[in-house]
Amino acid sequence: MTLELQFSGPLFHWAGPAPHYFVAVPEAEVAAIRDLSQLVTYGWGMIPAQVQIGGTTFKTSLFPKDGGYLVPVKAKVRRAEGLEDGDTVTLQLQVG
Repeated sequence: MTLELQFSGPLFHWAGPAPHYFVAVPEAEVAAIRDLSQLVTYGWGMIPAQVQIGGTTFKTSLFPKDGGYLVPVKAKVRRAEGLEDGDTVTLQLQVG
C-alpha cells in the first residue's frame, strides 16, 4: 500500500542536538499517515518516505513529533532548490 500526499508549509530550523530543517505535515495528512504507520514504520515511529520538492527527489524518514510528523529537508535539497528558513515549501510525499 502506498500513500501519496501533496502539501505546503514553512521550512523551519530546529536547533536540537544536531541542527536540522523541517516542514511539518499538516493535521489532515497526519491522520492518513497514522493509519498506514504500523505497516511501514521501522521503529521509534520513524516512517520511510520519498519526497519531491521542486525538481529534487530524495529519500528520508518522517520524524514523529508531538502527535504529528516532521519532514526533514536535507542541506543538498535546500541548496538545489534555493530554500531558506521561513520559505513556504510544497512537497510531494510518498509513504509506503
